[in-house]
Amino acid sequence: MINRKIKLGQAGEQEAVTFLERQGYRILERNFRNPLGEIDIIAKEGDTICFIEVKTRSSQAFGSPFESVTPAKQRKIIHVALSYLKSKGREESKARFDVIAVCLEQEGPGRIEMIKNAFETD
Repeated sequence: MINRKIKLGQAGEQEAVTFLERQGYRILERNFRNPLGEIDIIAKEGDTICFIEVKTRSSQAFGSPFESVTPAKQRKIIHVALSYLKSKGREESKARFDVIAVCLEQEGPGRIEMIKNAFETD
């Protein structure tokens, strides 16, 4: 079960990367980790650094993938993003937080939805 979930998540992240690259994003990091947590994708769109959380589902049976990016998860992503920017000397860079939902059905291509500026720092 866990192995299946990991594979689904990895497939969803790859779909998201392909989608972003087709949209003209430049991927900076994948699965960036530090002691504070992880960010699935860090990319650049123009002069904006985008911190992107990817949620993958095989169906909508348990609700929208967007619903699983709770306020607690958002705070964690924000802390990791701020530490990333500081470590790169980019504290003054334009940045935003996006969420990509990938639904990989049994048959056919996956569906991708993206919310830009899904949440903000307080």
